[in-house]
Amino acid sequence: MTAWLDTPTHRAWLQRGLSDVLTFALGSIRPEGGFHHLDGAGSPLPGRRPQLFLTARSAYVGALGVRHGIPGAGELLDHAMTSLAGLHADPVHGGWLSEPGTETRKMAYDHVHVGLAAATAATVDHPGAAALLEQVADVVDTRLWDPSTETLLESFGSDWTDPEDYRGANANMHGLEAFLAMGDATGDAVWHRRGLAIAERLVDRAAREQDWLLPEHFTADWRPLLDYNRDEPNHPFRPYGATFGHSLEWARFLLLLDASPLVDSPAWLVEGSEALTRRALDGGWALDGRPGLVYTVDWDGTPVADVRLHWPVCEGIQTSAVLLRRTGDAHWEGWYRRLWDHAARWFVDERGTWRNELDADLAEAGTIWPGRPDVYHSAGAYVTPLEA
Repeated sequence: MTAWLDTPTHRAWLQRGLSDVLTFALGSIRPEGGFHHLDGAGSPLPGRRPQLFLTARSAYVGALGVRHGIPGAGELLDHAMTSLAGLHADPVHGGWLSEPGTETRKMAYDHVHVGLAAATAATVDHPGAAALLEQVADVVDTRLWDPSTETLLESFGSDWTDPEDYRGANANMHGLEAFLAMGDATGDAVWHRRGLAIAERLVDRAAREQDWLLPEHFTADWRPLLDYNRDEPNHPFRPYGATFGHSLEWARFLLLLDASPLVDSPAWLVEGSEALTRRALDGGWALDGRPGLVYTVDWDGTPVADVRLHWPVCEGIQTSAVLLRRTGDAHWEGWYRRLWDHAARWFVDERGTWRNELDADLAEAGTIWPGRPDVYHSAGAYVTPLEA
């Protein structure tokens, strides 16, 4: 059986899908800087300010589009890079403003997305990439990296005081993603070594000890907080329980670490990637009797928040593609096809853009993330198979 990844018609279909989501993203450009949150029709949602992580993700997606020759991608990238250097920059305290015009905290989660943006922009020779990458590296080194635990600190006040007494897997996961890109862009092995240290703590220890359900929340000395936010199961960033979508993201990043020429790759990286993915897909699909992946599960594997979000499906597509390339196991070809079938049936609309969230009846909803705020995950679902 020929893998879809090697089928010219499928690869052409992926290119068209990438073009569709980039066209949708162009409508989010905010003339005064940053990006609008869009509704399903592609119109700006009222009352939503530009968000740093979404601006950085737009730069990342724009750079991917430039790499693949998608017209319009350069405009998206240029606007995002200008916004990161201008609207979002904090000229007083350094770093970047998560929500310009308001007094918000400095989040590691947001700042590492700037690293991902800068590093990916560097791969397509954007003129602003080198300076931005140098700034990010300085902020990580002087503010965010904790050498005593080899992990990222979570957040600070706007002036870098008042560190938060909490550690999160989500910020560190996207830190790993950014460090992989920064190491690739600079050739500096320190970034991949830091990424490996993060992965060892969060996956090889915490997830392995929890039967490959990855804890998301920790104390400042990295003790798991398994009951954290039990009363907020639909929290957009810090929900209670385990998140299958994050397991699938981690699994892909482990495979990228395994392929790194900058570090010696331990054998557990592939083992951990497969274990996380099997627990999420083989063990997590249609848990409540409906197709797809629930948002979160309890520590015994039962559903907590049963809303369907598009991004776990996107991450499953990417990870199954990379696992197929790494292992040659036809099991992952089966999942790659099944996930795309599910996405085409339920998430991708007639214009080729993605519904962000589905309710109990598998109709478009907005409980956790109103509208369609960004195309980072959906663009990845098209690009990663093309590059696997």
